[in-house]
Amino acid sequence: MARRRAAPRGCLYAVLLAGVVAVAIGWFLYGWYGAGPLPRDQSFVVPRGASLFTIADKLEKEGAIRSASAFRLRAKVLSGGGELKAGEFLLPKGASSARVLAIVESSDFLNRLVTVPEGMPAIMVYERLKAQDQLIGYVTVPAEGSVLPDSYGFERGESRQAVLARMQGAMKRTLAELWPKRASGIAVSTPEQALVLASIVEKETGKPSERPMVAGLYSNRLRQGMRLQADPTIIYPITRGKPLGRRILHSEIVAVNGYNTYAMTGLPKGPITNPSRASIEAVLNPAKTKALYMVADGTGGHAFAATLDEHNRNVAKWFAIRRKRGEI
Repeated sequence: MARRRAAPRGCLYAVLLAGVVAVAIGWFLYGWYGAGPLPRDQSFVVPRGASLFTIADKLEKEGAIRSASAFRLRAKVLSGGGELKAGEFLLPKGASSARVLAIVESSDFLNRLVTVPEGMPAIMVYERLKAQDQLIGYVTVPAEGSVLPDSYGFERGESRQAVLARMQGAMKRTLAELWPKRASGIAVSTPEQALVLASIVEKETGKPSERPMVAGLYSNRLRQGMRLQADPTIIYPITRGKPLGRRILHSEIVAVNGYNTYAMTGLPKGPITNPSRASIEAVLNPAKTKALYMVADGTGGHAFAATLDEHNRNVAKWFAIRRKRGEI
């Protein structure tokens, strides 16, 4: 019987070597593209000016990768050498090393927002910024009316003053944009006056569709030298714009303080809140109306009147609604 010839020893070594290389390559690739150790979604901050070396150490420390040195090696061999972006990112549960690097090289920043609702006074903007623990640094109460209500994105670790500056910059740009578009013959003569009147409009109605009508009414009163008699102007010097939480006292109605429009003609000495863009637009393009009076109508809006007699009838209707509700 013929014997099989033994495979050359060199071939066996070659096969073994190929197997070892294949395993090593597989291990190397799996360490890059395989699932990572993160047990849950987690935010990660890339500091400004950080290098791949420091980021790898930070990723390992925060449990996003298993080994900083292995991450750096694989990144040099397998990645395209993209640019690291400073900011805060969301790393998903089980993200591979390849996915982690792709995220921190992207512009897919974690979006953090601080929101200023329409009509929020400056003291409450200040309190909201102070309460945001992802921001740092000192900030003072901004000038009333200097902040445009909106939602503002920020990075964790950003200064409160920087976020406030964006809020105030947005208001300046809005006024600069809208003032040249004002209607002719309006009751205010400067952007500053427009801001003051818009703050009253903002506080006097919570119904967006009414803003031009309320602006028209107060514009008529200004032209005729009538007192504006806006309740929010009584409240502002008492609470700095926060809710009063009780009925207005007679002593407060007659108080002279530069804001109370029951005790003075013309505009208050400054805004009484941060008005929305819509309220500014309403003041610069008010409804053409003869209305001089308004009272709540029971629907969340107001009944408007051009004469005192008509207004008194509307007031009687409002009191009847309140009696039916058991409010008086």
